[in-house]
Amino acid sequence: MTFDPSKSKTTDPAMTAKHAAPARPASSNVRSTSADISAFVAKAKAMSPTAGHARGRLVFALDATMSRQPTWDMACALQADMFSEAASIGNLDIRLVYYRGVAECRASGWISDAAHLARLMGKIQCQGGHTQIGKVLGEVRREAVATGVRAMVFVGDAMEESVDDLCTRAGELGLLKVPVFMFQEGDNPVAEQAFREIARLTGGAWCRFDPGAAAQLRELLRAAAAYAAGGREALARLSQTASGAAHLLGQMK
Repeated sequence: MTFDPSKSKTTDPAMTAKHAAPARPASSNVRSTSADISAFVAKAKAMSPTAGHARGRLVFALDATMSRQPTWDMACALQADMFSEAASIGNLDIRLVYYRGVAECRASGWISDAAHLARLMGKIQCQGGHTQIGKVLGEVRREAVATGVRAMVFVGDAMEESVDDLCTRAGELGLLKVPVFMFQEGDNPVAEQAFREIARLTGGAWCRFDPGAAAQLRELLRAAAAYAAGGREALARLSQTASGAAHLLGQMK
């Protein structure tokens, strides 16, 4: 994920900034050849959802702009349910990614303990700013290529970026077989259009939940955790008793 320390800092020492991606060649005439594209596609198709790691890996991404504080607090209280759901299936590691303020976008290391994640989230306060969903998708792509990611969850209520740019990044995650579960709070139509398309392009799912509806969000997070820990089969089993899981499963390719 691209970070700019000169513009913003986080007061949480547990959160670590990713190094910026290597600079592209200086020549403006450098273009991707058909061989380059074919190599990327071949590598993407060769990767399975569990590539690079025996444990299930889920990126938990949240909008931490100012309007999101109530939902951030709610997600903090509910995150343990993801670990609990996964424990009955297998193992789960979660990586927290969030954006807030002026171009601040941060990622934690991989976390396997609910208490650790709760402490981490409890130290973070939401700040005003614009959405940075593109940065989040880019970070997930890099991590998927490097070590493997089974799924991504995003919780937010707005989209203020180029939808075409977001779709390009989402398409890359689709090639890497990383479904994105887009959980939208509220009914912003612009956000809905973008979130639905990101979910479709990645082979994931979109779902809306009501503002402050902890029960709805809990069910969605449990479903995503089941998929991350045990794949489609685990999500299918959960869908027999949980409507949220059934809704997600029905959308996935």
